[in-house]
This record gives sequence, C-alpha cells and structure tokens, in this order.
Amino acid sequence: MFPTAALVSLCFLAVTYGQQIGTQVAEVHPPLPIESCSAGGSCTTLNTAVVLDSNWRWLHSTKDTTNCYTGNTWIQSLANAQQDATLCPDPTTCATNCALDGADYASTYGITTTGNSLKLDFVTGSNVGSRVYLMASTNEYQMFKLVNQEFTFTVDMSNLGCGINGALYLSEMDADGGMARFPATNKAGAQYGVGYCDSQCPQDIKFINGLANIEGWAPDSNDANTGTGNMGTCCNEMDIWEANKYASAYTPHPCSVVGQTSCTGDQCGATAASRDSSLCDHDGCDFNSWRMGNQTFFGPGLTVDTSQPVTVVTQFVSSDGTSTGTLSAINRLYVQNNKVIDNSFTNLAGVSPAVNGITDDFCAEQKSFTGDDNYFATLGGLKTMGESLTRGMVLALSIWDDYAAGMYWLDSDYPLNASTTAPGVSRGPCSTTSGNPPTVESQQGSNSVTYSNIKFGPIGSTFSSTGTQPGNPTGSSSSPVTSPTSPPTGGQTVAEYGQCGGMGYTGATVCASPFTCNVVNPYYSQCL
Repeated sequence: MFPTAALVSLCFLAVTYGQQIGTQVAEVHPPLPIESCSAGGSCTTLNTAVVLDSNWRWLHSTKDTTNCYTGNTWIQSLANAQQDATLCPDPTTCATNCALDGADYASTYGITTTGNSLKLDFVTGSNVGSRVYLMASTNEYQMFKLVNQEFTFTVDMSNLGCGINGALYLSEMDADGGMARFPATNKAGAQYGVGYCDSQCPQDIKFINGLANIEGWAPDSNDANTGTGNMGTCCNEMDIWEANKYASAYTPHPCSVVGQTSCTGDQCGATAASRDSSLCDHDGCDFNSWRMGNQTFFGPGLTVDTSQPVTVVTQFVSSDGTSTGTLSAINRLYVQNNKVIDNSFTNLAGVSPAVNGITDDFCAEQKSFTGDDNYFATLGGLKTMGESLTRGMVLALSIWDDYAAGMYWLDSDYPLNASTTAPGVSRGPCSTTSGNPPTVESQQGSNSVTYSNIKFGPIGSTFSSTGTQPGNPTGSSSSPVTSPTSPPTGGQTVAEYGQCGGMGYTGATVCASPFTCNVVNPYYSQCL
C-alpha cells in the first residue's frame, strides 16, 4: 500500500489488538469459497472463509470485560478510575492479561458474505472500514504461491467514490498468525486475525511478535481512533488491486527481509529521510493507467467500465514458464461483458517502447521519468517479489480511507505541493480536496465494495477465450469475445519477458531484437 503513512491511518473505531482469546462473543468466520483451477480450466472449490483483522476487535481483560485499550490509549495509568491500570504496565504483561474477542461481522463491521461474494460496507454505525483475511481452516490463513500462476476475481466498485480504497492484496504473513514463533504470548493467532504486516511497516499495530506495542505509543493527532508505537511490522506486499470507481493501481513492494519482521526507528521508514533506506519499498512500482498516460481507460463508462462489475486477471509470469523460475513480469487483463480487455499501454515520453505490464525495465524507466528513487530495484525488484510469492502469501481484502494523504496518491494529484504537469503527479480525476476523511465518512458512508469469484491457477486457467470464467454458470455466455484493446500502432514490438502470443491474445507478436517469441503454454507466449 502507498504512501508510508496511509496504511497506518486505516480509519477504524474498534481499534484493539491482542493475543489471548476472549469468551464474550463467539467467533464465527463467514464462509467465502474460492476456486483452485488447473490447466485447461477445470476448477475445484475450496471451503475457505474470512476472518476480521484483530486491530478492529474488542480487547479486554482475560478475567472480565475491563478494557485493555480504549479510544486510542492503552490502559497504563489511573486517568480513568474505572479501568485497571495493572493490565498493561509493560509489553509482555499486557499480552498475557488481554484477550481478543469474537466479532459480529455484519451488524458491527458491515462485513457480509453470500455464496462466493464478499461485501465490505464503508461505515457501519460507529465503525469505519474493515480488513479481512482469507482462511484455509479455523486456525490457518490460505497461502497463495503464484509464480507462473494467475489470480482472478470480480469486483463491483460502482459504489466506491473518491477518497476511498477497496484493496485486495497479498502480504507475507505467517500462516498461523505467528503462534508457532511466539507461543507464550500469541494464543489467538490466525483464528482472530493476528500477525499482520506489510511493506509500509505499520507502527499502529497493537501487538507485534507477541508483545504489546505500548512503548512510545502516541495517539494520532489526525485520527482520534489510532496511534503509533515504537515497533512496526514489515513484510513483502503485492498489491493486486487498489481502486475506487475513478482510479486503480497494482503494485509490487519488495522488502529486504523474509516473512513478518519487526522494525524500530529508521528501519520502519516512517520519515521522509528514512523512507528509501528502510526494510521495505514503501512506494513500490505501480501501474496506474491514468498516471501512465491513458485517462480514458478506467472509470464509469470508459473502456473498463466501473459502473458495473469487472473481472480482474493478474498473471505472474516467470522467466522460464515454470513455478520455480524468476518472476519476470506481472501482467493485467480485464474481462467485462464477455470481452477480454488488455491492460492500457503507457503513454509517457520516458517509457519507451510502450508497455502494458510491470517488468524491472518498466519500473526503472518509470522511476527515472517521474524522478522517484528506484528503491524497488535496490531491494531486488521482481526477483524479490517472486521469491515471496514462491514462499506463500496471505490474501487481505479491505475498504479504507486515508487520514495521512487523502488517498490522493491513488485518485488525484500527488504530492500535493508538486506541479500538476510534472510527470507522474496526476494519478486520477478526483480533486485535491475530495479525500478529506471526515467529509468522506459523513458524505459517502453508504459506499461499499464487493469481491466475488476468486480463482487462481496456471496462466490461462481462470478465464476462457470467450471472456468467461470456467465453472461460473451465472457469468457464462456463449457469446464470442470481441477484440481486446490493441497496442500502439507503428511497428510496435514486444520487450523482453512481454507477452507475444497465446489463445485469445491479439496484441503485438514481434519481439524486440534479439528476443524471440517462445510458447509457454497454449494461453501464453513470451519474448525471451
């Protein structure tokens, strides 16, 4: 996620984090089945479910209902005589004394599932936003290993306006939420949404590595419901989807560490001076169609029409067409109204030739053209991201607003003090006042995002050449696919690692010298 403070400011009101298990509210994970597909399009249903991130949960004494955390403050003093000041005198004692409780998903948090569909409401009562993780079982997250695979889902963002982000992404969290690594203090684990980390190294997480993050805790002056401590929690992050109906981006964020890792000080990259020397790449390498020069591709009534649901396909291409190869490209396709739509091509003077996917070369040219530091390359770029995808990552689905930067980095002009004509500053059509969180929450509280039809499998297996998803009777159609968007004319060639052929593909087929077009599988040929 981006920028560094944006995730820290994920706006929520029931902000608590803990390690023990409470018994006041039963925890029942809403079912959300997904499909695992094989080559040829045969798919098997997995009985997965979702769990609410523990940062939203009620945190109270293991003995009774006394709060361990209230408002945006840990209970460490007698400021409130009704609270027990002995609950959290230090990180270890706090972890031992405090329990996470179950959640009323629909009534309190606006989280509902129907069949293979998940709806996240933006404002529900006093709660704002939410984040859930996909579960393989009661006690473990579903792990995704996606090198030489594709990940597909359908999203309805027609009711998601400026300043709000419906995000679907992968983080290299522990499958059990960290229970095995921190058995003394982490009793709740994945079952209660514990163990979060991402490339922003967020310091607003209440428990990290089994310990309460109370040391140095300071309430957030911008958001009365959050604060930050001395510790942060870092890991590789792959943002498959960050979007509202006006703008979208997909972004890999590599880190120098393997798995969930705590940080302190400059390691977390919370300051401008330490941002490009921390454990993770906070900016990442983003592909945002608007920012990359095509302002008629994504939005209501445009090529990808966000006034109606759209299926999003993300392909993680390896250098040799195997799951053990090096990640060499991350490609994007859309399927809407039985039409396969290629991702938009770049239209920037500094990115040549024009491309419509993420490669290390694209990232280097994009960073140079926009004047951004290429910390992405410093941390290993796609190779590092691929290694994380090989080890396995956890799927997070969320809806949030941004107290740090108004979501302008996604859908407006950012940085706000930069010239609007400077390369890469314009990221979407929203105004630079549209993302003010109190206004967004009061005026757009009824906004929501719906995710459905989640599938993964070998490249070409999760959707057919007719533009439909295999195994999806309600979305199937016998109508033929119309031609997808074409690459720029004028002798366009495909760069190294780019797609040059495959079933249903109608883009450029000639590779730039000295590369040749190699068949990876019936659905995908690549310039190597």
